[in-house]
Amino acid sequence: MAGATFMRFAARTVLSAPACKAVKIRGYHRQYLTIFRSNTSTINGGRTAFLLTLPVLSYLGVEAYRTVQSATVVHALEKAEEAVEQADYLYSCGETEKLYQLLLQYKDSDDAEFLWRLARASRDLSLLAHIAADEKKRLTFEAFEFAKKALEKNEACFAAHKWYAVCLSDIGDYEGVKVKIGNSYIIKEHLQRAIELNPKDATSIHILGYWCFAFAELAWYQRKVAAMIFASPPTATYEEALAFFLKAEEVDPNFYSKNLLMLGKSYMSLKDQGNAVLWLRKARDYPPHTEEDKESRTMLNLCPETGPITVTCILIGHLHARRKW
Repeated sequence: MAGATFMRFAARTVLSAPACKAVKIRGYHRQYLTIFRSNTSTINGGRTAFLLTLPVLSYLGVEAYRTVQSATVVHALEKAEEAVEQADYLYSCGETEKLYQLLLQYKDSDDAEFLWRLARASRDLSLLAHIAADEKKRLTFEAFEFAKKALEKNEACFAAHKWYAVCLSDIGDYEGVKVKIGNSYIIKEHLQRAIELNPKDATSIHILGYWCFAFAELAWYQRKVAAMIFASPPTATYEEALAFFLKAEEVDPNFYSKNLLMLGKSYMSLKDQGNAVLWLRKARDYPPHTEEDKESRTMLNLCPETGPITVTCILIGHLHARRKW
């Protein structure tokens, strides 16, 4: 409609032009002559002759269409940017269910920025306490599919790699030990790729540290089972885990209570009680912003609030990292 209106306007404008000129049409290799004569000039018995070649009108129509199409694309991009900003705001506020409902509108999007956020939202929703077991499983696999699609749409998106690794680890809980251990190689590769694409993302570095810690602390019988399934099962050391946790803290100091916690646990595993107490005290005093922060603080507060953190207090259970990713 806009193109047709523009063409009618263009035709009236051109037909009222007072002079004769040659118009070179962009995209064509020849000129089309548009002839205008004054009312005193006659051709074929005194009738005024106007000639407007078809390619000119076609070109003007295409240009009008492109203008309208360009405006539509710009509007769509602005709307998408607003949706991403709103999603990030809801995430920062811990509004998991509202965030999920917002992003679900973009489930068919080809934009990796929407898809990895939707993977994260699906996963976060699955971890809420009131979610039933069946729904938790559905959301876990849904999150993986969104992360997979994000990666397919943009291999250069560091967050797509990060969330693919996280969600692949999650579905391993439903597919058995053999699959989970087998997936661990793939998980590590995607975490390394995420860090390669964005060396300043502290959470990717933290998760890779957690990967190392998990394999470093495998009991001897678990290692034996893994060796029976795989000729070369994944291995890691506490030193490697510690290096990643320290690097994450260097990149973004005090960014995550669980990184402080894992620093303390790593030092404890390395028999460095002084540094273990230092980092665990920081984890205990971290201002709680999320439910996970509160859980960490509660477990650390098994020690008297005002008393020193002792070796006994350091021996706490792991909490799976979730927020701040």
